[in-house]
Amino acid sequence: MRYSLLGGGKRVRPVLCLAACEIVGGRERQAVPAATALEMIHTMSLIHDDLPCMDNDDLRRGQPTSHRVFGEPLAVLAGDALLALAFGRLADPTSYPADDPVPPARVVRAVGELSRCIGAEGLVAGQVVDMESTGLGSPVGLDRLEFIHLHKTAVLLEAAVVIGAIIGGGSDDQIERLRRYARCVGLLFQVVDDILDVTKSSQDLGKTAGKDLASDKTTYPKLMGLEKSREFAEELLKDAKDQLSEFDPIKAAPLLHLADYIAHRQK
Repeated sequence: MRYSLLGGGKRVRPVLCLAACEIVGGRERQAVPAATALEMIHTMSLIHDDLPCMDNDDLRRGQPTSHRVFGEPLAVLAGDALLALAFGRLADPTSYPADDPVPPARVVRAVGELSRCIGAEGLVAGQVVDMESTGLGSPVGLDRLEFIHLHKTAVLLEAAVVIGAIIGGGSDDQIERLRRYARCVGLLFQVVDDILDVTKSSQDLGKTAGKDLASDKTTYPKLMGLEKSREFAEELLKDAKDQLSEFDPIKAAPLLHLADYIAHRQK
């Protein structure tokens, strides 16, 4: 668990969670338990995604994947334990500052949102459709590709932003604007990931480059071409920023900067 959780990474989801809490008027420390839980969930998804029965990857965050170091059984159990620990962290009242408590109703709503995002309507659905769409001999359509990435990649970014906003006491309108922002950023993350997969080396990325091509997975460059994929990324970046136009510019700055970072990252 420690090997994978503390082994590097961008920590995008925790940052999104903290920033979303603040943009709706909450305080960062109120969202720390949720931010921690989201990184645990993300790490669990990576451990399981890398398994031979899934994506069968050997490199993650610049080091051998969990199952390559500890074996498949322990890797599965480490992921399971992180999942349980994440929900415990999010739901435990003692996780939150005693002098700045979060109302229980917000915590319950956050737990429900996380459950929905990683279950049969979210992360699991994306992984199932991804597996069923691999090795078909021809690219899947754009609609199916978008479904995969909205559910497999964007959904945890969505959870991070929405849960942060819930914990911070955001209105329903604010939460839905942030949800749309997160979906744009989530697709953007994947489009950029697909571009980097065909333009960078494994050493640059810290994970196996060209893996999607080798396993005959459909990617945005494969379906749209490299230049059209870059144009699509710019459109998603603009759409994401547009969702923040109604918020205080100072409080929105971290989310705007994060969108720019995701769009222009090199690994």
